[in-house]
Amino acid sequence: MDEKNIYLCRCENFTLKELHDLLDSGITSMEEIKRLSRGTMGPCQGKTCRDLIAKEIANYLNKDMSEIDMPTYRAPVKPVKLGEIAGGNKNA
Repeated sequence: MDEKNIYLCRCENFTLKELHDLLDSGITSMEEIKRLSRGTMGPCQGKTCRDLIAKEIANYLNKDMSEIDMPTYRAPVKPVKLGEIAGGNKNA
């Protein structure tokens, strides 16, 4: 299968080929890859792709998954409607 047709992050359309291109260019930090690709930054906030991307990085670097610098989850961890943030809770 063609690497450009294998999506690691479906929310941000980040492919295996794009990851390999970043790794080949010397960018191997999960945090840098996240910032450049937006992988793990979509609506699922990495719940479906974070481990897939980390596993590919570990394989590329011949490292154990425990050696990969996993990015932290940032608030909000689950989707929040903008109206709740902007308008507050009117029923309270």
